[in-house]
Amino acid sequence: MLFNTLSKEELKAKLAAETFRRTTLSFYRYVLIADTEGFRNQLYADFENIEVLGRTYVSAEGINSQISVPEHKFEAFKNLIQSNELLKDVPFKIAVEDDGKSFYKLIVRLRNKVVADGLEDDTFDVTNVGKHLSAREFNEAMENPDTIVIDMRNHYESEIGHFENALLPDTDTFRDTLPVSLEQVKDQKDKKILLYCTGGIRCEKASAYFKHHGFNDVNQLLGGIIDYHRQVKAEGLPSKFIGKNFVFDDRLGERISDEVISKCHQCGATSDNHTNCANDDCHLLFIQCEACAEKNKGCCSTECIDFIALPLEEQIRLRRGFAKHDAHSVYRKSRVRPRLNERQ
Repeated sequence: MLFNTLSKEELKAKLAAETFRRTTLSFYRYVLIADTEGFRNQLYADFENIEVLGRTYVSAEGINSQISVPEHKFEAFKNLIQSNELLKDVPFKIAVEDDGKSFYKLIVRLRNKVVADGLEDDTFDVTNVGKHLSAREFNEAMENPDTIVIDMRNHYESEIGHFENALLPDTDTFRDTLPVSLEQVKDQKDKKILLYCTGGIRCEKASAYFKHHGFNDVNQLLGGIIDYHRQVKAEGLPSKFIGKNFVFDDRLGERISDEVISKCHQCGATSDNHTNCANDDCHLLFIQCEACAEKNKGCCSTECIDFIALPLEEQIRLRRGFAKHDAHSVYRKSRVRPRLNERQ
C-alpha cells in the first residue's frame, strides 16, 4: 500500500497505543529529482516499513519533510537516508520539545514546489543563496546597529515568538512574505540582511530572491530557529529569540524562551497557545488561553459553539450545503481575531 487507508480515529488510537517513544525531526534539500513519482512511491514504502509518521513533500526541485521516527528504529531511518544518493548527509533538525505525538499519519505527497513561494524560478539564479550563519555568527551580526533582521515566516508564527528587533511582515503566506519584506527594505540595499525561518528552507529561496534584487550582504540562519536553539544550548550562548517557535504539527509550538509575548485572541490574557477551532468545519487557527478553551469548548466563536452542539446528522446536513442561508453552513479562514462578546 502506498497510501493510508485508516480513518483519523483509527490512526490516533494506534498512536496512543504505542509503547515506544518517537523522535520528531525535519529535513529538506533542494535537489533535482527526475522521477518524482517513483521517488515518492519508494520513500512512502520505506517510511511505512519503519513506522515513520508525518508529512513529506516531493517535487522536481527537492524534498521537504517533517516527521516522527520510532526511537528504536532511528538507526534504520538514518541508514535509509544515507543510502539514498539524493538525500545522503542531509542534516536533521531535531525538535526542541517532543512528546512523540506530533503526527498520527504518514503523508508523502507530490507537489509543484516543496514550499509554495509564487516565484518564477527561471527568472533568477536560485542557487545563488546567502551566506549561512551559525547561531554564534547570527548573534554577533545582530549586534551591528546597521544590520536588518527579517522574519520570513507568517504573522501567526512571529506573533508568538521572534528574534529581538526583527522586521515582522504582517502576511498570511510565504508567497506574500517575499514581496512585502522586500518592499520594507528596498531602499537599504547597502545594509547587512539577516533572514531566518523555522528550519531554514524558506530562507534558501528568500536569500536568492534578495540577492537577485540587488542586496549584496545577504545572510541566513543555518538550520533555522530549531537548530539555533540547539546550538545556543550546546555552546552556552545567549538566546536572542524570545517566545515560542511555531511548528506545523499537532504540537503547534516549541518553547524557546520563558517569555510569553502574545495574548489570547478572545479575552486578551497573556497566552501563546495556538489551537484549531473544535468545529472541524471551521478549524480556524488562533490563540486561546486555557480559561477560554474551557469556557468556549475549544471554539473560536459563538457560531461554532452552537454548531458543535447540534446533533451529528444536522451538522452533516449543514456541511452539505442544504441550508446555504444558515451562517453555520459556511466557514472560511480569517485573520480577523475571533470574539465571543455575547458570552464573555
